[in-house]
Amino acid sequence: MNLFYLEEIDSTNKYAKEHINDLSDKTVVYTYRQTNGRGRLERKWSYLGEDNIYASIILKPSEEMKEVYSNLTQYLCVILAQTFEEYGVIPKIKWPNDIQTNSKKISGILAEGVIEHGKLEGLILGFGINLNTKKELLEQINQPATSLNIETGKIIDKEIFLKKLLERFCLMYDKFIEEGFILIKNEYIRRAGFLNKEINVKVFDNTISGIAKEITDNGALKLIDKQNKEHVLLIGDIL
Repeated sequence: MNLFYLEEIDSTNKYAKEHINDLSDKTVVYTYRQTNGRGRLERKWSYLGEDNIYASIILKPSEEMKEVYSNLTQYLCVILAQTFEEYGVIPKIKWPNDIQTNSKKISGILAEGVIEHGKLEGLILGFGINLNTKKELLEQINQPATSLNIETGKIIDKEIFLKKLLERFCLMYDKFIEEGFILIKNEYIRRAGFLNKEINVKVFDNTISGIAKEITDNGALKLIDKQNKEHVLLIGDIL
């Protein structure tokens, strides 16, 4: 991958979108100082200091959108989880693309696509990782959150962590584009902390409640509500 470091930026995803035509396939725009990061549903990704990672991977697999591209967030979820496991923690995936450990968020992903004149200019996988954060900063976030240094009791070398993550991402990327979600399905399910539990899923302005029964071969969540009605969700957020 081509690494492109920015000393400070409001959002690596925003930068990637604005410069998509100038950035080559498999470029990683990253910073340790992101002042206005975003998560899914326009949520703010809090800046927790310079000892964490804020990055965006630019991918240009083709000029047309394909179904498998929507699963790239889940692919990155598995890669992130595997990297965390190298540090001795037990990560769990919160569908579709958050990573938690001990029921606290440690990493999140925001995927975006840029289409111009019917042509796919590129895909952007933005992610933030809490590597080294003080507890008092995490307590200011409006949801339970943690950091790898807190979970391990050790200071984490952010350059080494990023290198491990990107090397692992590249290993299976081409095969994943060919085979799709089925390639990582078992790895994803093994770390899914929500299956066979009653959950609430927000889909746009609606909330669907039920038992999370299954992840399908294309990465969708199958939910069974109290009326025994089946819902197959391709998008949404577990509340």
